[in-house]
Amino acid sequence: MSGTRSDEGSTATVNGRQNSRPTLEQVAARAGVGRGTVSRVINGSPRVSEQTRAAVARAVAELGYVPNQAARALAGSRTDAVALVIPEAEARLFAEPYFLDLIRGVSAELAEADKQLLLTLVRSEQERQRFEQYLAAQRVDGVLLASVHGDDPLPDRIRELGIPVVMNGRRSEAEPVPYVDSDNIGAGRAAVAHLVGRGRQRIATVTGPLDMYVARARLGGYRAGLAEAGHAPDEGLVAAGDFTEDGGRTAMRSLLERRPGLDAVFAASDVMAAGARAALREAGRRVPEDVALVGVDDSPVARLMDPPLTSVRQPIEEMGRTMARMLLDDAAGTLEDTPKRVLPTELVVRGSC
Repeated sequence: MSGTRSDEGSTATVNGRQNSRPTLEQVAARAGVGRGTVSRVINGSPRVSEQTRAAVARAVAELGYVPNQAARALAGSRTDAVALVIPEAEARLFAEPYFLDLIRGVSAELAEADKQLLLTLVRSEQERQRFEQYLAAQRVDGVLLASVHGDDPLPDRIRELGIPVVMNGRRSEAEPVPYVDSDNIGAGRAAVAHLVGRGRQRIATVTGPLDMYVARARLGGYRAGLAEAGHAPDEGLVAAGDFTEDGGRTAMRSLLERRPGLDAVFAASDVMAAGARAALREAGRRVPEDVALVGVDDSPVARLMDPPLTSVRQPIEEMGRTMARMLLDDAAGTLEDTPKRVLPTELVVRGSC
């Protein structure tokens, strides 16, 4: 969890800074109910018992909570627009099939609800501050966030503004913000189990950036898979990447220098697996004869590689649809508490392993 909140008095500490305005979460904690219930009471929803309504009213009075202008605007009028925020450069956005599939799912769900999708790239602190100002001006009904790193304060700031927000993935195991994720630990475990089943003994991994929960979870799955197979851990078989093709190539070169006898690689994304495949080819290593290779995403990259890449499929488009549905329910005051949805993954076997 990237910050802590206190429900004592009228201050909260979020990501190391003091916030003088009581938050919706503090009201919920004081009343002993979920955030969604507080939102329904404030918005006048009839779907709340009188006992619960009274408990929330007491908590509001005790804490001095006042819904801010953005929250009141969301309760009384709609912009019919939802922002999808991706903190990445344009080059990665359009080169990474993951984001395109996510956008497709979000867009399809919002279109069915007659909502407009606003795609926003936040690549610097200045752009983040500008986006917060945009939100405070009541320009959107809610925010969807993708590719969030562990120290990103934006999800908490959006909630402080009283605006519904749903994340793709999470910042930590104890994520307080609603999110939709896939079974990333299971993805790593399934990849290793498959490699072990094919007789591979020296299994390496190329991770994503470890300040992201998704990368840590896939690494955790890799380690769990090795332990379940009785393989001793070897940190020399672990190299950090950054979910880019260049990052995968660089990490694979490092692994070959440190552990030239490796015979399998689990790359935490298909794009990094493509980079690893290029480095293996440069080194004269054949796939799968010399080194077996497994990725994650089951993207078009996997199907177009030579040989086609064995990959762990995650339902990316469905994650986008689920995020959008959750957000619309939250904006309407019908979302129960703080939902956490984890969708299953599936190994797709091809020629690389």
